[in-house]
Amino acid sequence: MSELSGLKALVTGGASGIGRATAALLAARGADVAVLDLDPSAVGEPLRGYLADVSDDASVRSAVAAAAEALGGVDILVNNAGIGAVGTVGDNDDAEWHRVLDVNVLGMVRTTRAALPRLRASAHAAVVNTCSIAATAGLPQRALYSASKGAVLSLTLAMATDHVREGIRVNCVNPGTADTPWIGRLLDRAADPAEERKALDARQPMGRLVTAEEVAAAIVYLASPAAASVTGTALAVDGGMQGLRPRPRAR
Repeated sequence: MSELSGLKALVTGGASGIGRATAALLAARGADVAVLDLDPSAVGEPLRGYLADVSDDASVRSAVAAAAEALGGVDILVNNAGIGAVGTVGDNDDAEWHRVLDVNVLGMVRTTRAALPRLRASAHAAVVNTCSIAATAGLPQRALYSASKGAVLSLTLAMATDHVREGIRVNCVNPGTADTPWIGRLLDRAADPAEERKALDARQPMGRLVTAEEVAAAIVYLASPAAASVTGTALAVDGGMQGLRPRPRAR
């Protein structure tokens, strides 16, 4: 499949998890892909790896400029880099709030701002932000994380409005609980990892975690010319968690 042949893509946080799956699928569909990550050492061909810290504007601008020069432009930007947070509003101090919001929200601002001149020059410009089910559903022990992803959802709509007449589409994906390294680390720290995983599986109507590849497929669709009339949309990839209310399983 080569429907993205000739298109140039940047993926932040693309060295692992959803970002890595997205970068790999973009490349498999024909795009030339650059990964921007804190540790791009594991990124191999056909992907191009660039060191970037989305919490530092100079780092972002340098990486985007280098990647855009090597690729010969930017058509697709996937704002995927992000960090998690656990706890109620009483559990995280101001420093942690600033740190998470700086990465999860301002990180997208910095990368998009740096890529905008290249996106404006593209005939197929698309930005896809990795949001979360946490933006639209109240999840326990996720106050800070939910606030950051709620901001990403609103940011996506505002960006889509601002840039629609420039020919730049902006959408986001809202994954449910995904089977990623971050979730794996949370499970490892649980008192009973097996029971905690069962609880996470049961929270999604399909009865299992979402895979990184499933989220990647949604991101790549939104980034592709096949979605040329799709902008300002949040696409849920959550096993039915947002909209379905099945009866509890019979015991």
